[in-house]
Amino acid sequence: MTIVINWLAFLQVFVVALVGATVVVGLYAVGVRLLVRSGRVPVVAPAEFTDAITVITPKEAARAEKAAAKAARKSPLTNAQRTLAYVGACASFGLCGLVVLGGILLIVFNH
Repeated sequence: MTIVINWLAFLQVFVVALVGATVVVGLYAVGVRLLVRSGRVPVVAPAEFTDAITVITPKEAARAEKAAAKAARKSPLTNAQRTLAYVGACASFGLCGLVVLGGILLIVFNH
């Protein structure tokens, strides 16, 4: 019994995985950047983890939220530009989701 490896198929899977990961990360990064430019800075509440190295306190979270609100007020963009940046962020996140969904469908139905 000999094992034969189809190296061309292996290379195709590697390239598609690399390109797919790059596209998803790129779209997500663009979405977060546009979300920040639109004045909607994502502030995540602190979570308590066991054995965590650092956990921010509620005071630090309030300070970060205050700084985000101040940065949003200081934005040089007009309301129309902020709205356009927000729509772009939503579109980028939507495309990111579609790429992930397409990858899942490709795995499930192309076997």
